[in-house]
Amino acid sequence: MNLPFSLLAQASLEAGKMSTLDVILFIIVVVGVIAFGIWQGRKESADAAESGGAAGYFLAGRGLTWWLVGFSLIAANISTEQFVGMSGQAADWLGMAVSSWEWLSATALVLVAFVFLPKLLRCGIYTIPEFLEYRYGRFSRIVMAVATLIILVGVPTASVIYSGAKVISVFFQGRMVMGADLGDITIGCWIIGISAAIYVLVGGLKACAWTDLIWGAGLIAGGAVVTWLAFGALKDADPNQLILTKVQNSTATVSDLEAASGWGRFILLNDGKSGEAAAMAGENLSGGKLHMVRPIHDPELPWTVLLLGIWVPICFYWGLNQYIVQRTLGSKSLAEGQKGIIFAATLKLLIPFLIVIPGILCFNLYNKDLRAEAVKKNASTLLEMRGAPAKVYPFTGNFVAADTATAREILTHNANAAKMEIAIPTEATSDQLLELNKKVLEEAVTKQIPAGTKLIGYDYDAAFPTLMRNLMRPGLTWFVLAAIFGAVVSSLASMLNSAATIATMDLVHQVKKDMSEKSTVLSGQFFTLLFVLISCLIAPGLGDPKFGGIFKFIQEFQGYISPGVLAVFLFGFLSPRTPRYFGWVGILSNVVLYHSIKHWIGPILGKNGMWFAPDVSYVDRMGLCFLFVVALGLVVTLANPLSQPVKLPVTELISLESSKSTKVWGAIVIVATLILYAIFS
Repeated sequence: MNLPFSLLAQASLEAGKMSTLDVILFIIVVVGVIAFGIWQGRKESADAAESGGAAGYFLAGRGLTWWLVGFSLIAANISTEQFVGMSGQAADWLGMAVSSWEWLSATALVLVAFVFLPKLLRCGIYTIPEFLEYRYGRFSRIVMAVATLIILVGVPTASVIYSGAKVISVFFQGRMVMGADLGDITIGCWIIGISAAIYVLVGGLKACAWTDLIWGAGLIAGGAVVTWLAFGALKDADPNQLILTKVQNSTATVSDLEAASGWGRFILLNDGKSGEAAAMAGENLSGGKLHMVRPIHDPELPWTVLLLGIWVPICFYWGLNQYIVQRTLGSKSLAEGQKGIIFAATLKLLIPFLIVIPGILCFNLYNKDLRAEAVKKNASTLLEMRGAPAKVYPFTGNFVAADTATAREILTHNANAAKMEIAIPTEATSDQLLELNKKVLEEAVTKQIPAGTKLIGYDYDAAFPTLMRNLMRPGLTWFVLAAIFGAVVSSLASMLNSAATIATMDLVHQVKKDMSEKSTVLSGQFFTLLFVLISCLIAPGLGDPKFGGIFKFIQEFQGYISPGVLAVFLFGFLSPRTPRYFGWVGILSNVVLYHSIKHWIGPILGKNGMWFAPDVSYVDRMGLCFLFVVALGLVVTLANPLSQPVKLPVTELISLESSKSTKVWGAIVIVATLILYAIFS
């Protein structure tokens, strides 16, 4: 897609439209809801020890009802990492295909409700790693606890802080408060991190659960408001400007757009023919944005990931990820937990209509704003390039399309830095410039020349904040912004509470087993402060384009543990004679293999012309690792089975009777998912 640079560089970058009344209502609602959650979090639990104890602080006294579990799961999951990251991927070439993370999650939640949850609740555990000690031994528990903490604090926790700050920095750019520029993403990171730390320090998990009930409902309503306003704006937009944003194989004309409704314009602009060449180009939009099934060479979500790869992170996330599962571990009974999970699965089917579609609409409506955000992000990199001849700089295809002259300048610089002689055609196309730069960068790698930050044509992570800034009007702004800000703080508080739970129960308690209830809670509060400090220091750097967007960053880095952990737990659930050492061997072997495929095995096979290219989708990489660990588990089980099957403990703290009626609703969710895929495939 070639859009004139002079046109793209113009953007409406006025600060967020908040009246004095909006500001007052925003503060009242956020402070009021958080205060309500803290008050609830400090009440005594009717079904367990008082909330000042470990069960109350870490598991809400094991007294969560189904509606608290359901809304809490959604609010913990849907935060700015989705509103920023997933919406951003939709604005880019992936479009509706990114909805697979949501719609397949609905089916995975049904599996969690009736396979994972009964096994976990039966043991009466506080943490997911605790199960590994009962099944595989203490060392396996410690290995998973350490790996989980590294990923949890460094990836999703830091990412939620960054994405929340991204909303603040884009929406409030240019606003000064007490001498601080709210457009500075570092300031936004500390605002969000400190708010969440105070929240979880005082209230624990029950505070998170009660406020999640409110924020979850608010998020759904707020997303619906933004979607409605975006379609209204699309209907009223100038067709002559909209036509410039259509996907390449779209046959839409200006006259078609003039006669179409908002939804009709959405279809005309974004529905194109699928094709291998489109997907192989990565940023080429000729395949259209309304297709769920992507060609096999798509660099993000080829159709092959739907067979296995995508199920690995999804099942891990919903069934074995501490900060999500902690809500279900706090259920007052197995039946309540199952009802809550199926309720959350039903809500997951709605999410793409509130996050993914608005992301696509943002590019149609405000591509100039996304270009302007990219110009700001590229400025420091270009300044560095012009003063640093010892580095080479990658750039994206849409950067070439938006600013061909600067792309030629960068290519010339890179060739000089790599000491290569190249001939750049006077009328070189975008594809030619990309291919030439690819060769130069490959040569730079062999000569060990460092690479700088990638230059981008559009800042897609700014899509949803840009929609808010342009569409919100006084009287509505406070509601949507309060829902998103509250969900950010609530999700972050949940992650911090979960990380503190793992650090305390799986690590500290292994050294000092006789800790009092008070000391246990104090330990959790100490780790909360430590982890928020670490995450706030990491978060501002996550805007680097080398990560490929915040959503990809989260999913890809969790691949270091998710395939191995999922395989280990499946053997733990289903194979009582698998040897105990498989617990830690399965987790650590996955870390090594996942890294090797990306950095060693893939590049070697790719250079020899084999199908297994170094840029194989990271989702397929997870599927390959999962198969390897499963195969390893089968080998050690057959070669060295335990003489006696492992017997897991059984708790008497809650009822373990399953919910029969919920199975019917689970089946309805699966059928609804298949229907949605049929519609968009």
